[in-house]
Order: sequence, then structure tokens, then C-alpha cells
Amino acid sequence: MMTVEDVRRVLGARVLVGEQYLDREVRTACGADMMSDVLAFSKDHSILLTGLCNPQVIRTAEMLDIVCVIFVRGKKPDQKILDMARETGLVIMETGHRMFSACGMLYEAGLRGGAI
Repeated sequence: MMTVEDVRRVLGARVLVGEQYLDREVRTACGADMMSDVLAFSKDHSILLTGLCNPQVIRTAEMLDIVCVIFVRGKKPDQKILDMARETGLVIMETGHRMFSACGMLYEAGLRGGAI
């Protein structure tokens, strides 16, 4: 089992919102920029790695019970996105790693994506 804090350490990510939730369990991960792909993934207790910075990311994460969104490639979500995440109890992090690298690092650390 991994926690959001374990994921943060593996990626060297910076927490933008939700530091109080770093002890949450993470079972799987999904890396995508298309929210339709994320909807097809639909796992709970998962994290989402994405470079898409718009409110739809937060709405999708909320619908699927995703516990953490990590913006890759140094993407910076705006204040509206951060406020939405805060209201829904979502952890938001950012990392300079590219999505492929970040997913590989998490896979190497033992986190899996699971079958669709």
C-alpha cells in the first residue's frame, strides 16, 4: 500500500492544496490528458497524473473518488482550480517530471494502474 505522501516523495512533488490528506491510501494511478480516458479508468483511491489544467479535471476527480491530482510538466493550476480542489477535499500537487517519467517512477515504486 502507498499513501499520497509516498507518492509525493517518489516524485519530489510539491503540495499545493490538501496537505492534511497526505495519509490517504493510494491503490492505483492513471496518467491522462483526456478526461474521457480517466472516466473509463474509474478506480477509487487512485491518483490522476495530468498536464490538463482546467476545472474539468477537478470535476472528473470528484466523480471518480480520486484522492489526488498531480499536474506534470511543471503545469501550474490557477486559483479557481485550487479553490475547487480545496472545497472537495482533494490533494493537488505539481511536479516538473513529464507524465511518462512520473508514471514510470510510480510503477517502479510499486503502484499499478490496474485493468480497465
